[in-house]
Amino acid sequence: MSAAEPASSSPVIVLDEVVAVLGRFPALAGASLTVDKGEIVLLQGPNGAGKTTLLRLCAGLLPVERGVGTVLGFDLATQRESVRPHVGLLGHQNGLYLDLTVRDNVRFWGGTVGATTAEIDAAMARMGVADRLADVTTRTLSAGQRRRTSLACLVARRSQVWLLDEPHAGLDASGRDELDATLRSAAAAGATILVASHELERAGSLASRTLDVVAGQVDAHRPPGASR
Repeated sequence: MSAAEPASSSPVIVLDEVVAVLGRFPALAGASLTVDKGEIVLLQGPNGAGKTTLLRLCAGLLPVERGVGTVLGFDLATQRESVRPHVGLLGHQNGLYLDLTVRDNVRFWGGTVGATTAEIDAAMARMGVADRLADVTTRTLSAGQRRRTSLACLVARRSQVWLLDEPHAGLDASGRDELDATLRSAAAAGATILVASHELERAGSLASRTLDVVAGQVDAHRPPGASR
């Protein structure tokens, strides 16, 4: 296996007593979890518990200070750059170029993985930003439309791992339903999905299980909606 090729065997994400530091603060303090291919896993917990840090770590954007972490077989301590092409991270910021049109944003992000014109068009249509919005400058869009555009970019990238931080935020009812359908379809096709959300009823209905993130650690795995 070359450094740029993901491992084919599961589990997809493994963290074993991982510590990640922001400044001098241990935002993850011995976090452990295992996620297999095709799972949708809900991360829940209070603000500041470490959910966003965990997602950024899995995206290869933060180093592992202690412990062992792998995503798609890549070591998060030494191969973070190799992780990044295979994951899609949607954070609180939408990651869009505001001076570009919707189509150009989706084309740019899809182009990083060689997405075809047909795939780009399909991603835009899937998230409801084709037709009249396609050639609109992103800066002029509403918050919900920008969120839809970011999700279209994610779909076009065909990521093997989806890392989503409050993905329903800013979406109207139809957008939320379309996102849910997209996530179920992606998981059925083999994508692995981590969702951090405070919307427990909606996100929990998608997830095969829920993990509690508390004070930088991950509590025992449990079914969505189960009592502690």
